[in-house]
Amino acid sequence: MSTQLDPCSLSAELCYTVKTGGDADRLRTRLATLERSRLDRALSTRPRKLAFWLNCYNAYGQLLFEEHEESLLEAGPLARWAFFARDRIPVGGVWLSLNDVEHGLLRSSKHRWGMGYLPRPFPSSFERQFRLPECDPRIHFALSRGGENCPPITVYSPASVDDELEVAVEWFLEENVDYDAESDVATIPRLFWRYRGDFGDVRGIIDFLQRYNAIPADARPTLTYEALDRAPEFDADLEFDDLRP
Repeated sequence: MSTQLDPCSLSAELCYTVKTGGDADRLRTRLATLERSRLDRALSTRPRKLAFWLNCYNAYGQLLFEEHEESLLEAGPLARWAFFARDRIPVGGVWLSLNDVEHGLLRSSKHRWGMGYLPRPFPSSFERQFRLPECDPRIHFALSRGGENCPPITVYSPASVDDELEVAVEWFLEENVDYDAESDVATIPRLFWRYRGDFGDVRGIIDFLQRYNAIPADARPTLTYEALDRAPEFDADLEFDDLRP
């Protein structure tokens, strides 16, 4: 019975149920009514926090998109921004938004539009208690945000979350990085620009690409970023310019 599952297992079961199209209502209720003290005991280590919040984000991202799909596909930038900003994820008696989970808990309280350099203002006591101790840039390759090139939903476990993230990064870079050896130019996804402080600026991005063999170890390429996709389909990764009149 899911009522006997610890919070990490509960989040994993919810993510699996959503991924396979099952009925998630019972699991959502269990997550919503978790005692905060129990959640604190369950999320006592970095791997447990990491797996728990990745599963919560991917499960609720898909659930909320399915519930609002028709309106979102026709929505403008402000409505799409609100989709991520509204508190619609109940965990341990607290209502969270997708932004809270991603930028507050997984990115260790970093500002949504701070490019990885600015702290998130006024984090709640819940956020301070349950956030990751520091931002792990690999989370950007594990979150299924609804865009065309986003990774598939994966169920993460505390025991193997780091190995699973390595696989997610390798897959994403293989699919989305193009390196031209003749011109020594690497074309990379815009998320590297959007969150470049998470990677340690340009030097850190190059080191990251080399670590995963996306570019040669001795390369010092010029980095170019993929153009913004202005297609009408829903794109979760809004940039600041998208919200300007």
